[in-house]
Amino acid sequence: MEAQDFWENVPSAHALLKEKSTLEGSINNFYSIQGRLEDLEIMIELSEEEEDTFISEIEKGLKELNSEFQKIEIETMLSGEKDSHNAIVSIHPGAGGTESQDWAQMLMRMYLRWADSHNFKTEILDILPGEEAGIKSVTIMVTGKYAYGYLKAEAGIHRLVRISPFDASKRRHTSFASVFVYPEIEEDIEIDIKDDDLRIETFRASGAGGQHVNKTSSAVRITHIPTGIVVQCQNERSQHKNKSTAMKVLRSKLYELKQEEQAKKMEEFLSEKKEIAWGSQIRSYILQPYQMVKDHRTNLEIGNVNGVLDGDIDQFIDTYLLQVVTK
Repeated sequence: MEAQDFWENVPSAHALLKEKSTLEGSINNFYSIQGRLEDLEIMIELSEEEEDTFISEIEKGLKELNSEFQKIEIETMLSGEKDSHNAIVSIHPGAGGTESQDWAQMLMRMYLRWADSHNFKTEILDILPGEEAGIKSVTIMVTGKYAYGYLKAEAGIHRLVRISPFDASKRRHTSFASVFVYPEIEEDIEIDIKDDDLRIETFRASGAGGQHVNKTSSAVRITHIPTGIVVQCQNERSQHKNKSTAMKVLRSKLYELKQEEQAKKMEEFLSEKKEIAWGSQIRSYILQPYQMVKDHRTNLEIGNVNGVLDGDIDQFIDTYLLQVVTK
């Protein structure tokens, strides 16, 4: 960074600054834990001399330290090239109309609550409401360090079993929804997108917005003709801002396709997407006849379904990441 020509290549300079910030964060976390551990050792020595005076403080400190250490341990495993990036999450319901659309909305709420509990920022880039209830699709930007590294563990098919609130006969229904996760790619990374390869359409946004929504075609849909990738954004009143955001999402997806290894994963995701149904789910959420959430990749089972649907999914994410690393 002290080189005279450091800023001659601006994209490279920004990338190096970002890497420096990440490394500094890791080092600062290490020294923070080391310092707190030394403080606890002193408290233990004093407690031995003064007949357990600091026992409650020591127990609290050890619990907090252990929790922080486990978090850093997981983040150490997130060593993929894009793990530290922001995440773009897309949710789509399977067959079943209102029932599966309602399930897709429940998943959206789960991820929004999880992100909030981790102090990640979220922005709904595009959402298509269901006709009766739920959503037909949603794309969410999750902003924060390691957002993609964590959320990539959620990519796949999610299955819900419950007594349907939309069935007058109160029968048990099974619904499916797919979750796709992509890393956000910075605009300074070179991705060749030709204007001739794009079909750009504008339309009126659906949802809140008053008279502006009804009168102005501010929403933008972009189709990348060679790959068939379609992205859209309608969260801003400005057509220009919506186009800029949609291009960022498109850039991220095209970058993913450029990587051979990631392209293979994409093909697997797309093959699963063709049939969002039995045999392809990564996790089942059962509300009736008993309550349990089971991850079929790790066999982890949790009985507190309401807690999971409120965003408490760290155990599933951490167990999956640990399993992948130890394989």
